[in-house]
Amino acid sequence: MEFEYWWLLGFPLFFGLGWIAARIDIRQIVSESRALPRSYFKGLNFLLNEQPDKAIEAFIEVVKVDPETVELHFALGSLFRRRGEYDRAIRMHQNLLERADLGAEQKAIALAELGQDYLKAGILDRAEEVFNRLSDGPHAAQAQRHLLEIYEQEKDWQRAIQIARRLGPDSPGPRELAQYLCELAASDAAASPAAAQRHLEAALEENRKCVRASLQLGDLERNAGRLDRAIEHWKRIESQDPAYLALAAQRLVEAHREAGRAEEGLRLLAGYLERYPSLDLLDMVFQQTLEAKGPEDAYRLVRDELRRNPTLLGLDRLLEAQIISAASPERRRDLELVRNLVHSHTRRLARYRCESCGFKARQFHWRCPACGGWETYPPRRTEEFDLAP
Repeated sequence: MEFEYWWLLGFPLFFGLGWIAARIDIRQIVSESRALPRSYFKGLNFLLNEQPDKAIEAFIEVVKVDPETVELHFALGSLFRRRGEYDRAIRMHQNLLERADLGAEQKAIALAELGQDYLKAGILDRAEEVFNRLSDGPHAAQAQRHLLEIYEQEKDWQRAIQIARRLGPDSPGPRELAQYLCELAASDAAASPAAAQRHLEAALEENRKCVRASLQLGDLERNAGRLDRAIEHWKRIESQDPAYLALAAQRLVEAHREAGRAEEGLRLLAGYLERYPSLDLLDMVFQQTLEAKGPEDAYRLVRDELRRNPTLLGLDRLLEAQIISAASPERRRDLELVRNLVHSHTRRLARYRCESCGFKARQFHWRCPACGGWETYPPRRTEEFDLAP
């Protein structure tokens, strides 16, 4: 390609246009910066110097001087809520809603923020009122999710189910819906067993693997004196999720004993323990074997289980069996010393742990008390949890 000399005239022209554009941008930036209050730059300076409290106060001054800074209102309100200063967040968003010059969309955003302030502050009645006002607009899906959270906290399971079904694709899954129905059944079990049974059958329709529904159905049948039907409900857990069999172990033992078939119940649990090793199952089978057959059989049971699945809890039970059958007081004292050392460790390990947030509890929970997750507690003690691959 040949060089054209007239191109030389184009270079100065392009540079000149670029210089003019830069000057225009600089003048615009300078004029905008002069229009900003000094408090704004003070706030930025405090943020850069890692002084968030002073930065917040400086930005509040900006809001007072220039009420047009709507976005800064929203930012400060969210910051107050995250810091736990709910009263300041509420006042900030209420002030926004009282402004006559605020557009409809911005008012809806301010209302949604105010609802979250009330929810975080635990003022559930006001939060519910706000989210009900938003349930038909562009923020409907978010408002209904917050309403579901409120109804869970209030244990209003009937309305929680209604909201969950209304959410559509964003609704909780079958597992959560089945848990809501189990909660309804638990509240109706004493006053209306028939209504409780209907809720539990609906829970199994939502989630065929809902172990809790099978446990509660068995409880209803046992309370009505129908032991065989109760046992069948609890045995069904093996096909739903055998890890939860330990939760039914005590029920199965007692029902078989009440039916005059205690030995059959013990064989059933021993078979479960062999197929699905579990610390809770081991503890139950050990106690029942110790009671029914004596310390020698209980010792052999735990010894064989320790060889298959070595755990501290198994060792604790092995030492207990040896202490009971110890021939001399001196040997018994030695074994008790060792067992006390082991037992102090097993007590710390004999807890359930939430898979979602890590919260530990001695009691099994269907819903985590810390994070609110459903079925986040595996039916295993911490020792098994830590040793699992």
